[in-house]
Amino acid sequence: MTFNRRGFLIGGGAGIGLVIAWGLWPRRYAPTLVANSGETPFGAWLKIGTDGHVTVAVPQVEHGQGVYTTLPQIVADELGADWRTVGVEPAPLNPLYANPVGLHDLFEGLFDRLPASVAQPPMLTGGSSSIRMFEQACRAAGAGARALLCMAAAKRWDADWTEVAVDAGFCTHAGKRIRFAELAEAAATFALPDPLPLGIQGAGKLAGTSVPRIDAAAKVDGSANFAGDVRLADMVHAAIRQGPVGGRLTKVDRAAADRIRGVLSVVENPNWVAAVATTWWAAHKALDALAPRFENAAPLPDTRSIDAALEAALARPGTQMASVGDVAATFQGAKLVTATYRAGLGLHAGIETRSATASFSNGRLELWLATQAPGLARTAAARAAGLGEDSVVVHPMLIGGSFGAALEPDIAEQAAILAVKLRRPVSLVWSRGEESLHDPYRAPAVAKMTARLAPNGAILGWSAKIAAPSTGAEMARRMMPGLATEAALIGVRGDRYAVAGATPAYRIPAYAIDHHAAEIGIPTGHLRGGAHGYAAFFTECFLDELAHVAQSEPMSFRIGMLGSAPRLARCLSTAAALGGWNGGVAGSGQGIAAHAFRGSYIAVMAEAHLGPDQRPVVDRLVAAVDCGAQINPDIVRQQIEGGLIFGLAGALGASTGITRGLADARGFDTIALPRLADTPDITVELIRSEEAPGGVGELGVPAVAPAIANALHASTGFRIRNLPLRPAA
Repeated sequence: MTFNRRGFLIGGGAGIGLVIAWGLWPRRYAPTLVANSGETPFGAWLKIGTDGHVTVAVPQVEHGQGVYTTLPQIVADELGADWRTVGVEPAPLNPLYANPVGLHDLFEGLFDRLPASVAQPPMLTGGSSSIRMFEQACRAAGAGARALLCMAAAKRWDADWTEVAVDAGFCTHAGKRIRFAELAEAAATFALPDPLPLGIQGAGKLAGTSVPRIDAAAKVDGSANFAGDVRLADMVHAAIRQGPVGGRLTKVDRAAADRIRGVLSVVENPNWVAAVATTWWAAHKALDALAPRFENAAPLPDTRSIDAALEAALARPGTQMASVGDVAATFQGAKLVTATYRAGLGLHAGIETRSATASFSNGRLELWLATQAPGLARTAAARAAGLGEDSVVVHPMLIGGSFGAALEPDIAEQAAILAVKLRRPVSLVWSRGEESLHDPYRAPAVAKMTARLAPNGAILGWSAKIAAPSTGAEMARRMMPGLATEAALIGVRGDRYAVAGATPAYRIPAYAIDHHAAEIGIPTGHLRGGAHGYAAFFTECFLDELAHVAQSEPMSFRIGMLGSAPRLARCLSTAAALGGWNGGVAGSGQGIAAHAFRGSYIAVMAEAHLGPDQRPVVDRLVAAVDCGAQINPDIVRQQIEGGLIFGLAGALGASTGITRGLADARGFDTIALPRLADTPDITVELIRSEEAPGGVGELGVPAVAPAIANALHASTGFRIRNLPLRPAA
């Protein structure tokens, strides 16, 4: 079996434009994996030590999704390693680890229309792409190292290397065994065979098994280090305060800050002010004493102006992003069903607030960062500090639940400026309030849904007009300012990111999806699930409404339109069977929804009712998932369960209004996150499949809110069309 990168990229979901861009890149990059004393490197992906340990370099950041286990598991599976000896370290910055699949899927193909010369993919964690992008590279790395080890063993034994097998860290042949550790140095001198022997010689014993997570023990006992845990000699601590969007710092009370014990200095920037002290708490207290004042030239946005901007955008002609058939002709003169849905700003609300540690000495800047895009963060830090990129080193750290916020480079820029100015190592940590006030929120959206039903209840035509900011183009400008012109032009023509997930997975003869770009005055970014989080809510709730108009049972109504999507139909029928679906009849409190996402499929059945305070209470969630072949079923289940809880939070809260350019939310206590007592009974069924692995990290999110909304309709008889779900809205 041979590994064809071009074919893999196409199969993994990358757009044709991005594949061409990757093909035009220089193809030969030297591995830069650093081997410590007693270690032998095997290419760019793994090292074997004289004590028997195997270290796998992982180019994706670990923020809870399990990639520090699944990618090493693939390498170890092909290598034939003993899992107990396998460790992990972040991969160095190198184009060998570029992630075009992640770039394509995170930005929903935004860069496919750019010239290939400017669409070079970065190292990136996003788009549920880790396995889809790197499985083949990890298999090739493990298989190559296994072949070299077998060659070294065969030379010792005077045997044919193809007859040597591997077993839990040993090479074996004719009753003889020798440890990988004893062979590694000699093995590295042999030449790789062509083609690589994938999946033979005893390989293949770990894939599909639920091996223990590599990162679990350190996170349980507290020894895992995050960016805010880094401690350096002579280090100081900084807290920061930023003004409303576009605000410029005009006044601070330095004398008041100087009276706070432990305060060392105050650093002013046009858009923010930072207090520096011997402890973070002293720095935070100094910020309050500084009482910074900001001025804005333009009127500050608020919830009312944002709503007005969305409504105005919806009233203007939009850009058609996807279509089949002639919707206008289908609708002409027909009786139509219409509904308007709304989604508010979504908060990331990660446990870890934005954090970074930076040190500058001898013209060299080092950054310990919580970042999902280390190369882009390095570029941003170098630009902010006035340094060349070769003078900046980024150490990617574990992240405490980014959910997409760590794609943004702002913390890298701020820490770089502080380190260069102070000439001392500095730890910068945002407060919880600062995190809420300056979150790259999931965009708000308004959707006008229209459909025509046939006399037998079938959907003849479907229209989704979605007003939302051009978030994909916005993120491109912030993360990759070199593409600002191209991204801005794309935003004008319509942003695929803004309507991602709105194209129905069902067989509908005529449909059209339009994006109505809205300028709301608040920066928006990627939140776990992206626009699928609100698009699935619009689609699956409206489908439920159509089923009731057609006097059809909601699950059967959906399955009847899924002849071309049998995997999604199976998810629906499985969730219904496991959940004891009774048709979602009035008073049942049962609702169902489904979604196809990044090559995977999910259906969610919910049971819900309104509590005495008229707030939704979710009693039960049942999910059926087809994500293709599973490397580690336990991690897949963890990700689905986590996604369901994340979707539950988005359905019931995790949102904010805006007043004078700043979020109303200041902390966890104000955003109605589900507590342990609020967590429903959860059942997850993983459907066995031999299809190629699909994305999992975001899969659990989109279908939750519509399933709950549909359940509340079955329970109460009235329809909630706003996200978060609030009956009074």
